[in-house]
Amino acid sequence: MRRTELAGYAAKSEASRGREFYEPYKDDRLMYERDRDRIIHCAAFRRLEYKTQVFVNHEGDYYRTRLTHSLEVAQIARGIARALGLNEDLVEALALAHDLGHTPFGHTGEHVLDLLMGSYGGFEHNRQSLRIVETLEQRYPGFDGLNLSWETREGIIKHSTDYDKADDCAIKRFGPELQPTLEAQIIDLADEIAYNNHDIDDGLKAGYIRLDELSGVDFWQQTYRMIAETYPGIDQKRHVLQTISHLIGRLIHDLVETTQSRIADSGIRTLEDVRTQQTSTVSLSREMTELNGELKQFLLEKLYRHHKVERMRVKAERFLTLLFENYLDNPSLLPERHQQRFERFGIERVICDYIASMTDRYAQDEYKRLYEPFERV
Repeated sequence: MRRTELAGYAAKSEASRGREFYEPYKDDRLMYERDRDRIIHCAAFRRLEYKTQVFVNHEGDYYRTRLTHSLEVAQIARGIARALGLNEDLVEALALAHDLGHTPFGHTGEHVLDLLMGSYGGFEHNRQSLRIVETLEQRYPGFDGLNLSWETREGIIKHSTDYDKADDCAIKRFGPELQPTLEAQIIDLADEIAYNNHDIDDGLKAGYIRLDELSGVDFWQQTYRMIAETYPGIDQKRHVLQTISHLIGRLIHDLVETTQSRIADSGIRTLEDVRTQQTSTVSLSREMTELNGELKQFLLEKLYRHHKVERMRVKAERFLTLLFENYLDNPSLLPERHQQRFERFGIERVICDYIASMTDRYAQDEYKRLYEPFERV
């Protein structure tokens, strides 16, 4: 089925470089539609429900997890893709897959595993996401992984934000000299739009940041004042939530307008034109980048470095390190199915895979099982 409504520079299913392994299909879903569905049904995606965004699972049911974050990224990214005439199926697949490789306890877990794996190839969560969809998921006859399209795998490994970026060696198979599809580029900024704004909501709910502190952030204050003028007498809860909603809307609108201008100014008409650009085409305007940057700096100082967040970070560093070292000294502690991978991948990498796959809750329970003498094993 050919999609004729897509822009000339969109990634089209019929032009995909295809999958690594041939498969007979039971239905006629499009290439990236099938990728999205396979991601949704894989085990790594379900585990995101209990992996930290900022707040660890036991701290409350309200706060975002990696799963709800991924859904919010998908919602934002689809809207941007629709406005630009891009392939929404590919965008959604990439949004839902972009955090598959995340460890328990967010970037703390990633940092710990990278240090522990320093002599064995390191750890980076985009590389781990690709490893999951190419090797670790085992669902289909005839091959390991999910057998996703080349473009989806390219978008996963080339995902790049302030916190995520694979090195050129990891990207080698996917043309490090080439820009990824516009669909993949969207995810970088949709990810940032989502976490900046939902982290405000969660931070306020937890009491880690205060509303009066946000008044010093221009982007927040402009939008907060606009909501007050538009809805006089609105209660504070609705006022905050509407401010966050409009912040997201302003960012999306600016991103779409700026990207449309860059497409026109660069004379981009085809996907090949996208790939040969010197820099990413999807972008916020300079003014919006500055406003958003101020908001990001506020969150870094007031939320991500909050003393309670720091306390949990230190605890997570300690017990993830202890788990790794204990498994390394006693590899027989791993489940049998993981021990069977030692010869193929090496003991250290299998231990790393095992810990990276853990949810926050499972890692905490495993720590108790191994170190508390009266805990059932």
